[in-house]
Amino acid sequence: MRITDVRLRTVKNENELKLKAYADVTFDECFVIHGLKIIDGQKGMFVAMPSRKMPDGEYKDIAHPITPELRKEITDAVIAKYNEMESTDVVVAEVV
Repeated sequence: MRITDVRLRTVKNENELKLKAYADVTFDECFVIHGLKIIDGQKGMFVAMPSRKMPDGEYKDIAHPITPELRKEITDAVIAKYNEMESTDVVVAEVV
């Protein structure tokens, strides 16, 4: 599988200082994962997989890569797209 598209929606909500954007990643132009999050954490930017809050309060990933290589490929592609967007001041879409 190869990543064929990455789309971002920036977050401009003052209550969400760490959450920078949402990402949708398309694979082979035929499968998409929506709702990845770009988060500015204590150790730098990282990509969180889409998740759902369970009744016990714990969050569980809805979809996630099985191999570390695919996780790195997804993270690298999403962060690169975010950095490109930031450097050109182009906003694909905003979430307020």
